[in-house]
Amino acid sequence: MPNRLAHEKSPYLLQHAENPVDWYPWGPEAFEKARAEDKPIFLSIGYSTCHWCHVMERESFEDERIAGILNRHFVPVKVDREERPDIDRIYMNFVQASTGSGGWPMSVWLTPDLKPFFGGTYFPPENRYGRAGFPTVLERIAEAWRQDRERIVDSSVDVIEQLTRHLDPGSGGAALLGRDAPESGFQALRRSYDAEYGGFGGAPKFPRPAALNFLLRYWSRTGNGEALDMTLATLRRMADGGMNDQLGGGFHRYAVDERWFLPHFEKMLYDQAQLAVSYVEAFQITGDAAFADTARTTLDYLLSEMRHPEGAFYSAEDADSPDPARPEKKAEGAFYLWSRDEITAVAGNPAADWFAFRFGVEPEGNVTEDPHGEFGGKNILYRAHTVEETAEHFGRPVEEVRAGIIETAGQLLAVRHRRPRPHLDDKILTGWNGLAISALARAGAALDEKRYTDAALDAARFILERLHDPARGLLRRYRDGEAAVPAFLDDYAFLAQACLDLYEAVFDLRWLDHALRLTAVMRERFEDTARGGFFSTAADDPSLIMRIKEDYDGAEPSGNSIAILNLLRLAAMTGRGELRDSAERALAAFAGRITSAPIAVPQMLAAYEFALAPPREVVIVGERSTPA
Repeated sequence: MPNRLAHEKSPYLLQHAENPVDWYPWGPEAFEKARAEDKPIFLSIGYSTCHWCHVMERESFEDERIAGILNRHFVPVKVDREERPDIDRIYMNFVQASTGSGGWPMSVWLTPDLKPFFGGTYFPPENRYGRAGFPTVLERIAEAWRQDRERIVDSSVDVIEQLTRHLDPGSGGAALLGRDAPESGFQALRRSYDAEYGGFGGAPKFPRPAALNFLLRYWSRTGNGEALDMTLATLRRMADGGMNDQLGGGFHRYAVDERWFLPHFEKMLYDQAQLAVSYVEAFQITGDAAFADTARTTLDYLLSEMRHPEGAFYSAEDADSPDPARPEKKAEGAFYLWSRDEITAVAGNPAADWFAFRFGVEPEGNVTEDPHGEFGGKNILYRAHTVEETAEHFGRPVEEVRAGIIETAGQLLAVRHRRPRPHLDDKILTGWNGLAISALARAGAALDEKRYTDAALDAARFILERLHDPARGLLRRYRDGEAAVPAFLDDYAFLAQACLDLYEAVFDLRWLDHALRLTAVMRERFEDTARGGFFSTAADDPSLIMRIKEDYDGAEPSGNSIAILNLLRLAAMTGRGELRDSAERALAAFAGRITSAPIAVPQMLAAYEFALAPPREVVIVGERSTPA
């Protein structure tokens, strides 16, 4: 029998609707049951395209025995972290602080009043490698709750007090934030830069467009060529690697290795949007058409595979998909992998030989690190050689080889389209769509591609029409005809930024007006007028045990970073001093964070670069003509 999650809209929650676990969605019904029965809550947080979430579901949540333990001793609650990032942030901070790491699926045990007392991420279904299995952990926590409840409750109160102090950015102070802050940020990124393969740090290697945004603005103001070189090299290596889908366009979530070759295959909307902007900016700076081409293939992937019929964009595609050879079994990357024989059968020689040389295809497969045995005999396509090198290797004219490779790519793409696609998370999120609208608007203007501008306009109209309620304000999630969940700081900030970028692309004042209105509501609902900065959530949700001022610019930029940049841009456009004052109060509030850990807040440093840059004004006067 389906559990309560069958009535939800979230694809992640619906994936668990047939579990024998007696799941509850986050809400009063679960909380009241926990209080009435004096049981702790088991909170499981994940998302629908999360590989290890799928693993833990198969191993534990579909297991009748483990489900029985959960149902007897706990109130199980399931949360989609993409739908409710507010809940995820609070408890992820607890897990990271208490265990030293974090990730999804996230498993947290709460008192009936929602305070955490134990947490972790993935738990195996049995004891192994010196680690307690999930059933053992459940039994031990249940026993501790029965025998030592008072100490657990007391410790959970202490935990919240410590977390609140830890997450408070402090009162800040403009005096602490000097003009040398961007230099510190540059030096921190420089120290972690991988000069051989591009990117920052070692494996696994994540794209981090916020860092590239800062480096380009730092370069523009200071003329430091090293910042530009690091950015361009990183973008080139990512585009050449297996993390970039060489056939269908779009970037996978991250690379398992340091050279961008072996990806974790899920594709996220926010990655496509932010990386497209980075490649557009690289093209604007260098004039190198290769950067423009990568921006186009990334955005074309969004338009072809991630777009709702009415214009907005879906959230993600899964890493796992049915294995073409064994459709009953799902495997990571199965949709994207090729054997050498498959390529030869599709294209024939010599075109298959040219394609294989160009994209690093080996007869026995090109994946040497395969701990789970998923890639045997298969190849991940990456740009092993240029077309020119390929032509020289085979002693054939460059244009002949180029044409053969392009034709082969088209043939393989047609074959791939007949394979079972990865699961599509088809919920529409306001904030992520804001990032996509910005990317399309900026690409449309920079690349002179009207179809991108039109797509941005369609998506923006969808969000403003379907995810805005006169009584409730902006909403976060739309799916299957329903808009729900009051929007968070990120949603307001990212959508306001999108409206600003649309205004700069089409010069229709209505978009500037939308940006101003959204920013006004954002300040009303989220601004800390006493100490500066913005809370991630409004003050009207009693189920949240704390309000956080998120500042970390990770896979997505923080809402505070984008809010500050929006306020500075709007102040420059309108001359409204109160908007700049709000931005400066926020920068002062995060001054300690910017100076002590600049590598954590590169998008905020990019906003500070905007504040430091001398204003430039270009005035064009005259009648606006309409092209024939």
